[in-house]
Amino acid sequence: MNSQAENRRYGLVDRPGAERFFDLFVAALAARFGEKPPGVLFPRFSGDGKEPCPPQVDPWTTQKIQVFDAVRRFEEFQVDALLLPCFSSQAFIAEIEAETVLPIVGLMDALRAELSRRHPADGRIGVLCADRLREGRFFERHFPRENWTLLYPRDEVQRDCVTPLIAGAEQADPAERLAAACRDLARQGAESILAGDAAIASLAQTMQAQGFPIVDSMRVYAEYAAGAPLAGKTKPFKIGVAGGVGPAATVDFLDKIVRNTPARRDQEHLKVVVEQNPQIPDRTAHLIAQGADPTVALYATCKRLQAAGADVIAIPCNTAHAFIGRIQPFLSVPIVNMLRETAGYIRQNHGGCSRVGLLATSGTIASHVYHEAIAAAGFEILVPDAENQERVMNAIYGPQGVKAGFTSGECADDLLLALASLARRGAEVIILGCTELPLLLAQNEAFPVAGKTVAVLDPTDIMARKCVSLGRQAARE
Repeated sequence: MNSQAENRRYGLVDRPGAERFFDLFVAALAARFGEKPPGVLFPRFSGDGKEPCPPQVDPWTTQKIQVFDAVRRFEEFQVDALLLPCFSSQAFIAEIEAETVLPIVGLMDALRAELSRRHPADGRIGVLCADRLREGRFFERHFPRENWTLLYPRDEVQRDCVTPLIAGAEQADPAERLAAACRDLARQGAESILAGDAAIASLAQTMQAQGFPIVDSMRVYAEYAAGAPLAGKTKPFKIGVAGGVGPAATVDFLDKIVRNTPARRDQEHLKVVVEQNPQIPDRTAHLIAQGADPTVALYATCKRLQAAGADVIAIPCNTAHAFIGRIQPFLSVPIVNMLRETAGYIRQNHGGCSRVGLLATSGTIASHVYHEAIAAAGFEILVPDAENQERVMNAIYGPQGVKAGFTSGECADDLLLALASLARRGAEVIILGCTELPLLLAQNEAFPVAGKTVAVLDPTDIMARKCVSLGRQAARE
């Protein structure tokens, strides 16, 4: 016995007719695994179609939302697979599958396998289903013409016999009405009759006893699901962004993710989840003036991104990287280290230089996080003298600074003066080491200043490229 299968936990989305499927499924598990079948969850909290339909929303959309909410609850329970014994829900199953990491055992896969076994060559299959599925040619999408010929009851038989049964309308003898529909299909040459609704499947045994070759779809699905191998599902790569540090820098980073992604249409871009939290205490104030500690706020933001399914986390704030060592050990998702990526970029693209200048907040400089990253890459780091560091801080935090919403004038002038001073002291590469500074000056591999050219680097852009690279790599794997 496969111990992995033995310990499998299933989630059953409770739609009308699921009670019978549950009994069939438990019996199929017991037959396969003996007295200790895998665990089964059978909640009634959502997706059962009993919640009222909001008057402004059509019933079809309501059903989609109810099923999706049920699936999300199962994600919280961390089940291994989902079961959805509902034909109408199968019509939008692709929409649900695209938004969940859980594998859904396919009802239509089960029926295709069963009908392929019964009819290896072109089979004539009668279908008893709801009007919506019939008119939408749902079964034609799953049973292609080259393998099967699909037959339906004549319109008056569908109207008088099949539709009332599926709708749950009061009938004197539902079995006789279903038998009439089966006879109609038999006269058309149906070799098998597919019960395309749970209500019809509940009468399959009665029809079989009368000699009709009806397929009990719920029994077939239950037996298939009890033994179906569960293929691992690859979820789309998602970037988590711990934003608000600062808000404008976050927007700039998101723009750089988009601009660095080779895509011809919306769907080729990467998924991104953002926690824009400007209430995270100021990182520099804590590092140089004993201000409020931002550690817990940064950690809480990253935990919410992790819970939202992020595969990596990006923090578009250089100073915040002084706190990564405190929070990364408590996260299961890696934080892309912007500082190390920048140092690696310099080593790869400017390996011949010796001195790297840093324009950053006083907190970033005091933390020495860039010093360590640049030294590890084999370069000497230069920081502004006191006068020019004051200019940098004014460009960022001043009344006319970039955090106050300015991108030209005094803040830009202060930044250029500080940059020129580093160039005169021998810096060949200069890092814009605060994520607001690229809002004043874009990355430029040959920026003319102080009678020479220097490479001005934007760590936000470098981190964006790294995140895009990780996403594209994940898509290839």
